[in-house]
Amino acid sequence: MAITSANQLELLQTAEAVAREKMIDPGLVVEAMEESLARAAKSRYGSEMDIRVSIDRKTGRAKFTRVRTVVEEELLENYQAEMTVDQARQYMDDPKVGDQFVEEVPPVELGRIAAQSAKQVILQKVREAERDRQYEEFKDRAGSIINGLVKREEYGNVIVDVGSGEAILRRNEKIGREAYRPGDRIRVYIKDVRREPRGPQIFLSRTAPEFMAELFKMEVPEIYDGIIDIKAVARDPGSRAKIAVISYDGSIDPVGACVGMRGSRVQAVVNELQGEKIDIIPWDEDMPTFLVNALQPAEVSKVVLDEDAERIEVVVPEEQLSLAIGRRGQNVRLASQLTGLDIDIMTEAEESARRQKEFEERTGLFMETLDLDEFFAQLLVSEGFTNLEEVAYVEVDELLVIDGVDEATAQELQARARDYLEAQNRTALENARSLGVEDSLVEFEGLTPQMVEALAKDGVKTLEDFATCADWELAGGWTTENGERVKDDGLLEPFDVSLEEAQHMVMTARVLLGWVDPTEFETEEDADAEAADSEEETGA
Repeated sequence: MAITSANQLELLQTAEAVAREKMIDPGLVVEAMEESLARAAKSRYGSEMDIRVSIDRKTGRAKFTRVRTVVEEELLENYQAEMTVDQARQYMDDPKVGDQFVEEVPPVELGRIAAQSAKQVILQKVREAERDRQYEEFKDRAGSIINGLVKREEYGNVIVDVGSGEAILRRNEKIGREAYRPGDRIRVYIKDVRREPRGPQIFLSRTAPEFMAELFKMEVPEIYDGIIDIKAVARDPGSRAKIAVISYDGSIDPVGACVGMRGSRVQAVVNELQGEKIDIIPWDEDMPTFLVNALQPAEVSKVVLDEDAERIEVVVPEEQLSLAIGRRGQNVRLASQLTGLDIDIMTEAEESARRQKEFEERTGLFMETLDLDEFFAQLLVSEGFTNLEEVAYVEVDELLVIDGVDEATAQELQARARDYLEAQNRTALENARSLGVEDSLVEFEGLTPQMVEALAKDGVKTLEDFATCADWELAGGWTTENGERVKDDGLLEPFDVSLEEAQHMVMTARVLLGWVDPTEFETEEDADAEAADSEEETGA
């Protein structure tokens, strides 16, 4: 097949038809044609030649040219596409390295194989352009809801026609009891859009918490307008869900607005989610209060929050325990997802038993270390004293409020506590020195003898060793492994050293050793203080 004047215009007509059908730029189709013709010409003239083809966008005329590049003599490798400066002088005036000599060559006839090859190149380029267009169209739509048409099902995954391409709803993203047939209309959430070698992949979901949030945004105008905000969503897809909302307008009840007149708004979402029961909960900045709301319909007696461990203990009446936990732990699991905290639920009887055990342990501590009888030790515990340091260094007036304690008795109690602590310190210091601890660590401000002993047992014996420690190695922390929170024990955690205190001590050690410029350290502290002040002012 030769490219003659009779079929030159056909090139442009074909390019426009393909571009219109695939909704891509006609110029991309023409470029694909140019590349396919150039490849066919190379098979005719030789694969080592640099043959290029340009198609006139107005007339459709294909111009075939051979390009040769001027290179340095020692770099000459391809004699068909390159030439030296001396060789180039035959064709050019004053040639330089990098110049190109372009000459037109006769058009080629496309045989059956060459024509087929050219067709494949064009189809490939068109597919690539189509994929790019599809990716550009959907990349900014991730996080939104789209309506599609079910095309087929493959190994439990549903292939959905989304207008200008296909998307996939994986089996684990379907609500459990849903089944679809080809031709069914489906509403889905665009979870992710990725560019992959086989083309853009659009991943859909009906189980994502964001899907429910977007459905509420569609049904509740106040959420769409920003008057009500969805703060958190937790779902057990197809069964039950909890959604926390807050209103920025005091005159609008966020829960009532989401429920709607006679439950019309929430019912529309429930119907879309195949009957999934939805608890709408008012958001509260106070985490214990929010958790009490999140555990509805169960009644909560008491909440104890451990912010460092991101755990919370909830005490409920015996008859409310099963309701708080829920069927197969569903209620407490959703509440945990909603708050982002690990929740321990116990009955009032269990909590009372634990408190009694703590009371007995502290009573025993004071009886043993201060040489007190059981009654007197119980009085100390009842007044809130939990350890020897509190007894030893508290103001005397706080001991005088205990029945039967006069000033002389208070002073005797403090003397006994201090003597015991000093003896402990001496023993800890002797043990630490026997392990090889240097004075630089012993004299470091903020470390007690017991802390120094604990560090020495773990191999931290010098100030340099201490300065290389990470804050979490000292204070402890939590990491997530296989979806579960795992406790990392810190060397100084038994001494109630917080993460901030550990950070400060490590940075101070590095400053003393000259590893850190103290002015930079002070600047960071000032910046943190300013940020904290700013947050407080904003909150106010």
